[in-house]
Amino acid sequence: MRRSRTWLGMLVLAALAGAALVTGGSAAAESNGGVRVMPLGDSITEGTQVPGGYRIGLWQRFSSGGNRVDLVGSQFNGPASLGDHDHEGHPGWRIDQIDANIAGWLRTYTPHTVLLHIGTNDVLQNFNLSGAPARLSTLVDHITATVPDAEVFVATIIPLANAGQESNARAFNATIPGMVQSKVNAGRHVHLVDMHGALTAADLIDGIHPTATGYDKMAAAWYAALRAVPGSLTNPGQQLVGTQSGRCADVTGVATANGTQLQLWDCNSQTNQSWTYTASRQLTVYGTKCLDASAQSNGTPVAIWDCNGQTNQQWNVNTNGTITSVQSGLCLDANGRGTANGTKLVLWSCNGQTNQQWTLR
Repeated sequence: MRRSRTWLGMLVLAALAGAALVTGGSAAAESNGGVRVMPLGDSITEGTQVPGGYRIGLWQRFSSGGNRVDLVGSQFNGPASLGDHDHEGHPGWRIDQIDANIAGWLRTYTPHTVLLHIGTNDVLQNFNLSGAPARLSTLVDHITATVPDAEVFVATIIPLANAGQESNARAFNATIPGMVQSKVNAGRHVHLVDMHGALTAADLIDGIHPTATGYDKMAAAWYAALRAVPGSLTNPGQQLVGTQSGRCADVTGVATANGTQLQLWDCNSQTNQSWTYTASRQLTVYGTKCLDASAQSNGTPVAIWDCNGQTNQQWNVNTNGTITSVQSGLCLDANGRGTANGTKLVLWSCNGQTNQQWTLR
């Protein structure tokens, strides 16, 4: 059988808050195969004064609710008890600064759900407040354009202790419901979260950032909003697309019987092409069937079988595009370098060819 190749704003907020900023850093991967959720915003997302901020209580609610979630972003902080430290909270940043970076972050981390709380620094810095609503609208547009299938939750900003700043915050917040509704009317997956109503000035430790109790109130508000949109906490199935063929890994005939071999087929929206890569390194379809290889030799058919936790049903999704069997080390391969509908999928020795390269999308 032949094969051939195929980051100023932070300082401003620190001075205003009179608080030392918690050191963050580049995110270390803590992926668990769950729904990818990006906490997005400024120091209130990062958790200034209470490292981890609302993410602590939100993570606890995810865990107790049985939700498997993978927090994502380029920043990393919080206590050891926080099960996932990744986030996209940038102390001192305004709406425009988040917007200048958003597309790159989204392309890197591909979140399914975005939790956006931004605008506090626009108020604190008195930065072109009349233009802040339009800036927020543009930011939301950029998010939905980059990840159009993502569920985007836009929060009103929390209260401020200073009376003048609080008045400006309320004026800004008053524009958000209408903006969100305009996105909904345009068919976008955008949702409003009344975060301002969830806290009072008594919940602030320094007039700007929440106390631990205040952050937990934020967590409760986020979680209630997420639960109201069930798809935000459900990992959508992904298509497994062959680099060479552009076609999808497909369970032949939409069958569910054990032993049904996979094939290449034109990508479509059917359940037999909807795959989920789990924390156990399984590739599942129909919710209960796993990608399975019954042997460890070249040419072994790749089929579906009831999930059982064995190594022949575990796969490594590699950065070079290959998908390799944990048991055998062999690659998922389109037989004979075929690209046509009906080409069977098998195991084969990894050789760098494009018929052994795949994208989960």
